[in-house]
Amino acid sequence: MTAETVELNHVIEGPEDAPVLVLANSLGTTLDMWDPQVPALRERFRLVRYDHRGQGASPVPPGPYGMDDLGRDVLALMDRLGVERFSFAGLSIGGMVGMWLGSAAPERVERLVLLCTAARFDPPDAWEARAKAVRAGGVDAVSDAVLERWFTPALREERPDVLGWAGRMLRNSPPEGYAACCEAIRDADLGPGLGDIAAPTLVVAGTDDPAAPVEEAETIRDGIPGARLAVIERAAHIANVERPEEVTAGILDHLEPVVKGGQR
Repeated sequence: MTAETVELNHVIEGPEDAPVLVLANSLGTTLDMWDPQVPALRERFRLVRYDHRGQGASPVPPGPYGMDDLGRDVLALMDRLGVERFSFAGLSIGGMVGMWLGSAAPERVERLVLLCTAARFDPPDAWEARAKAVRAGGVDAVSDAVLERWFTPALREERPDVLGWAGRMLRNSPPEGYAACCEAIRDADLGPGLGDIAAPTLVVAGTDDPAAPVEEAETIRDGIPGARLAVIERAAHIANVERPEEVTAGILDHLEPVVKGGQR
């Protein structure tokens, strides 16, 4: 881990006077992962999408990274944008960043949406092996196996356009950044901090997600005071792409009090 933050690649859309919503993508994707949600969300929010360090067009410092690094990068971005409080939705490693932010900087986080994620992704040895494989052979060395976990067999068979779009994002990931983010996941255990999260939280899980099964989402829900769980049928790991309408509706419903300027 490093004490220095990096300037994250980001895109800002939506009304300047709207509440801020930050979107954090999964390992091996870019901020474009959220394309299915953008049209609806940017109508109601000042939408900030970003690439994690080592991913997309963000800088790629040498690894390993830690979850502290990824979380502090977000806080530094918000500081540069002059944003004091924000809501945050993150998927997979993005959800882990959300848990870190909710426990380490509760005064900054209005509401949380944690999608297809876990407080700890076991076993650590698997992430170590994936990082080594990518450093040795590039992201292509793991891409086929990763894509199988991202989407259900039905989507992979019926939507070659979506599979191709996702595969291009994955295979274009910087190998060192991908490997270093694997190491951040390997070392992260957000479980002890769940009880410190004060932001109203929605946890989202896909019924067919082999990477973050529903049981992991239940653990998060049970650990965060007052958290709610929504389970999306026929969705694997990248549920926002596979079931965009359901995920978008869930995000909007959970964040409605922020738009109205109140709490519930």
